[in-house]
Amino acid sequence: MSTQPASADLDAIGPDAPIFDPEAFRLTDEQAAIMATARRLGRTVFAGRAAAYDREAKFPSENYKDLHASGLLGIAIPKTHGGLGADYRTYAMTAAEIGRYCGATALTWNMHVCSTLWSGPLADDLDMDVATRAEHERRRAIHYRRIVDHGAIYSQPFSEGGAAAAGGVAFGTEAKPVKGGWIVNGKKIFASLSGHADYYGVLCTELAEGDKASRRNTLYLALPAKAEGVSVVGGWDPLGMRGTVSRTLIFKDVFVAEDEALMPRGVYFKAASSWPHMFLTLSPTYVGLAQAAYDFTVRYLRGEVPGTPPVKRRMYPTKQIAVAQMQIKLEQIKAIWFQAVTEAGPNPTKEQVLRAYAAQYSAMEGANEIATLAIRTCGGQAMLKSLPLERIYRDSRCGSLMLPWTAELCLDRIGREALYEPGEKDE
Repeated sequence: MSTQPASADLDAIGPDAPIFDPEAFRLTDEQAAIMATARRLGRTVFAGRAAAYDREAKFPSENYKDLHASGLLGIAIPKTHGGLGADYRTYAMTAAEIGRYCGATALTWNMHVCSTLWSGPLADDLDMDVATRAEHERRRAIHYRRIVDHGAIYSQPFSEGGAAAAGGVAFGTEAKPVKGGWIVNGKKIFASLSGHADYYGVLCTELAEGDKASRRNTLYLALPAKAEGVSVVGGWDPLGMRGTVSRTLIFKDVFVAEDEALMPRGVYFKAASSWPHMFLTLSPTYVGLAQAAYDFTVRYLRGEVPGTPPVKRRMYPTKQIAVAQMQIKLEQIKAIWFQAVTEAGPNPTKEQVLRAYAAQYSAMEGANEIATLAIRTCGGQAMLKSLPLERIYRDSRCGSLMLPWTAELCLDRIGREALYEPGEKDE
């Protein structure tokens, strides 16, 4: 059963207001226009496809064709390379708009965009010597052309089942230097876009014969999906975010050419150490889901959800109080999150890092709190799978699990880093 509202229904509802009002949040016209493009795509196209992607655990390939056609596939690619040239904050707010309509699309799009965000504006903030900078510029142009000209999709497999994704130890996936490049061996689990990306942006440890694994030797390499030795194994049948198709990737003696480096040697470690907001980019999806749960509740109580009887339930005080609670929680999430993504940059202060952790936690846990309240408030009929709230609830529950900043890790780091200065320890 299709859940896409008819055009007449959409016209009757009226356009969705921006999650972040351009005037209230002092956005530029360019930022507002990019976000409006995402909102239009999400509302008129992505929302109608989301149920099928979720039901079938199917990757949203059609949405990626639309992202390419609209220019959003290259949102963070510099304008000099044919992209939209969006900065970190612009990307984050745009991703929230997409998450409002299809969580799986927004979450996988993040994995793709990070390959350009990290190698683009983020890398531009890091120190490199002249020769390294020139080589990086030459190499990233290759990746950008693939995306802008041909719609190539990049992924970012991160997790390995150990402490590496959280920054505790070196990545277990290893890259052995050879003439002209590297030989890569290892695996990534919960690897979103597996079997659907054209290139896997793999974080791995460069390890020559006799070397000891070190996080300082992390490489960020684009492995062609069709390269010999790359395989996708296992199934994908999770609670939520089913359209991400995050199956396991295996790399067996995969040759990767030098030009497939997304960052020069040593630059990823610098970024992870000095640009921590790079790990906040999963959160926009959940800001969007929080907004979606609130939007649904308001429309449902007003009798305006397409496909349901026009029965109003807004006159009951219990419903009104619940909507007020949802509105307060949503505004709290938006406020701290907007401040955090606005502060994103190199060498943040301790307070800014703590705020980034708090923003991540607030978005990931708060989205599900709002969705939970939406279910209780709207009642049993709203839980039908023909309506989006049930999917929004399941998708929102997955946010607290997202590495490298899970909800538990955020709590741990906030408590520890608030109480200890660097180098301090108890006797």
